[in-house]
Amino acid sequence: PALLAGCSKPAPGWATACASAKALDAPDDARVRAWLQRTLTPYRVTALDGRDEGLATGYFEPLVAASRQRSKSYSVPLYAAPPNLALRKPWYTRAEIETLPAARAALKGREIAWIADPLDALLLQVQGSGRLAITEPDGRRQTVRLAYGGHNDQPYQSVGRWLVERGAFTLEQASWPAIKAWARANPGRVSEMLAANPRYVFFREEPLPDPSIGAVGAQGVPLTPGRSIAVDPRAIPYGTPVWLDTTEPQPWSATPPPPRPLQRLVMAQDTGSAITGAVRADYYWGWAEGAEDRAGRMKQPLRMWALWPVTR
Repeated sequence: PALLAGCSKPAPGWATACASAKALDAPDDARVRAWLQRTLTPYRVTALDGRDEGLATGYFEPLVAASRQRSKSYSVPLYAAPPNLALRKPWYTRAEIETLPAARAALKGREIAWIADPLDALLLQVQGSGRLAITEPDGRRQTVRLAYGGHNDQPYQSVGRWLVERGAFTLEQASWPAIKAWARANPGRVSEMLAANPRYVFFREEPLPDPSIGAVGAQGVPLTPGRSIAVDPRAIPYGTPVWLDTTEPQPWSATPPPPRPLQRLVMAQDTGSAITGAVRADYYWGWAEGAEDRAGRMKQPLRMWALWPVTR
């Protein structure tokens, strides 16, 4: 299904292979495997310096409670892009959006919804999309999709690395759960931490008629949990099947068990600010229970093979 989704917007050179894939009659696993081996050739992905080992991380689609109206409980806004976003590049930084009257005036009336926790706002911005369980002014509740709507053209800076540089934890310990734990222990410094990342992401609201369909990735097709990855498109074109050779994220433990292999075929269908380099993948865990935990702990060694149509 993920490959056929990618074939709706095929990469250059994929027209014949995609037509062949769509023509498969009631394909089971064995027939799909035979088609892959007959139609595609694997190429090991390496960096320009010859290195063939890189990094696998994970991302997911958060579900966050929200309100259409600001209140004491819901005071953190999620904004649609301002009308003058394209006229001022780069746009205001994250800190300036919080403090400068001109920036706040440009965003007045652009609030999509309000949420309770500034860390959830950062999480939505880092993930690039999410779902909002919204309480409407009349009391109705509905779930909508929060889709990526642009950013302020400022550089992305990892708040995890900012905390590492200040001795909060080591680089090996850096993860989303560790960042959340630090924020709970240091509530007075959360604004300072957030300001370390000047990039600010804007959103657009979309209906969610089918909750079983993932967010739309950079390729322009819905993402499939466990079968879609974000890549650097300068190295791997969107729509490319990729074989991952990595391991599953380790549980938090003083003596973690041996890592379990994560070796499977996925589709390059998305990208992200932090996804740079040839041997680099962000694995899409979806939105089900446990997705945040697995995505937040994933930081594993990676090797990759790109599968490309056979040239005859």
